[in-house]
Amino acid sequence: MHVHGIGVAGTLQSNDCLVRVEPFSKIEVTLESSVKNEFGDHIEHLIRENLSRNDITHCKVTIEDKGALDCTIIARLQTAIERSQG
Repeated sequence: MHVHGIGVAGTLQSNDCLVRVEPFSKIEVTLESSVKNEFGDHIEHLIRENLSRNDITHCKVTIEDKGALDCTIIARLQTAIERSQG
């Protein structure tokens, strides 16, 4: 699967996250989160693992997290990837 365009999913409400994916020359993850110090490494690993499972090797992911659970982050990422397909 490839990221062909820009895909966005989620909200900036509490316990949610806003995820944006777009084509890029490599995998790059940018995370803004109020819990970045505590869970930033975990969230980035979760994103990279999910991209790898979907065989995505060229993508920029920007995530604005408002305390989302792992299942929410994954769902938002999957939706953003699907929306990037056009």
